[in-house]
Amino acid sequence: MTAALRRSAEATGRLVGALRITVPALFGVAPLLLFLALMVVALPWLPDAVKPLRALANAERRRAGQVLGREIPEPYPRREETGLGEARRIVRSPALWRDIAWMVAHGYTGLLMAVMAVGLWPAIPYAASIPLWWWAAPEGSVSAFVDLHTWPQALTLPFLQAGLDLAALLWLVPRFVRWQARLAEVLLRPTRRTSLTERVEELTETRAEALEAHGAELRRIERDLHDGTQAQLVAVALRLGLADRRFDTDPDAARALFLEARDGVEEALTQLRTVIRGVYPPILSDRGLAGAVRALAAGQHIPVEMDLDEAGRAPAAVEAAAYFVVAEALTNIAKHSGARTASVAVRREGARLLIRVRDDGKGGADAGRGSGLAGIRRRVAALDGTTRIDSPDGGGTTLEADLPCGS
Repeated sequence: MTAALRRSAEATGRLVGALRITVPALFGVAPLLLFLALMVVALPWLPDAVKPLRALANAERRRAGQVLGREIPEPYPRREETGLGEARRIVRSPALWRDIAWMVAHGYTGLLMAVMAVGLWPAIPYAASIPLWWWAAPEGSVSAFVDLHTWPQALTLPFLQAGLDLAALLWLVPRFVRWQARLAEVLLRPTRRTSLTERVEELTETRAEALEAHGAELRRIERDLHDGTQAQLVAVALRLGLADRRFDTDPDAARALFLEARDGVEEALTQLRTVIRGVYPPILSDRGLAGAVRALAAGQHIPVEMDLDEAGRAPAAVEAAAYFVVAEALTNIAKHSGARTASVAVRREGARLLIRVRDDGKGGADAGRGSGLAGIRRRVAALDGTTRIDSPDGGGTTLEADLPCGS
């Protein structure tokens, strides 16, 4: 009973707390409907007019998400037009009309639920106390389902009313909160069409970024081969040509040129290995992802705590992406964070590869201010993964990447 009363009290608090959304929704219905009726004239101001509605709906999404234990995403597109184009897009969007439907439904039902929840608490002791004073009240002024006229009525009906009120308080009020949250989820979540549209836009964007990153990588490889390996091989060819001409007349000079050419070949091989490592690090093939990450951590000037999953191998492209994510993150820590310690966790959870890199540095990392974090985002997005960066000022930096690795 105590636990049930506690749940009912908590549910009543939630319903009363929801009034800060319910009341604006209730009183905002008429002005919004009037505005929509004049939409032809007011169309240019529509984007500004719907901002309070969206703010109210977003507040309810957060509140309902806490009740349901799952996030309710926004259905509004991230890329917005301007002017009349944006107004027309809003009018055509199902999100506007679903928000309005939610505001009307929530405004009336939310107020009714809150009033019922609050009213049940004093109604129970009131009904239970009726037998003590009903006889002193004016005739016909006290009722429990019906007006009380006799002692048998006064000793039975008020307790029956109190019992029903208590049952409603314990069973119905907590469900009010769930029903209210589910109403919000049904009306405020993105429709299947909206979700598919956003998914197509997201995939289009990530594929474009992947192509851009692929093109930049090809240009880098071409530049490294052209400016490094190719130039070195040309120099070797010239030395060998000079050595061939001097072989009969000046064998010592020819031998020196041959030795220089041999050194040049070794340098060219070294540069070529460097280029190959940039495409797919050989250490991944030799040691696997865990061994490669340990090698990266061992090369840092600060202690790096490791939490690596040794079970199974992920696809080569996923392991390469994970390796470069960790490498870039550790490089950023060494260059910019001022951290004293760091940690790297790579875990396989089902068909996902989860990467987390943390440091205790100065924080303030922003993917928009540098190419390193932006490159990590592009590399992960190219594999349909997600990246999250949490870097408050003075609170260190946490980089998390989630890569699909199902076979």
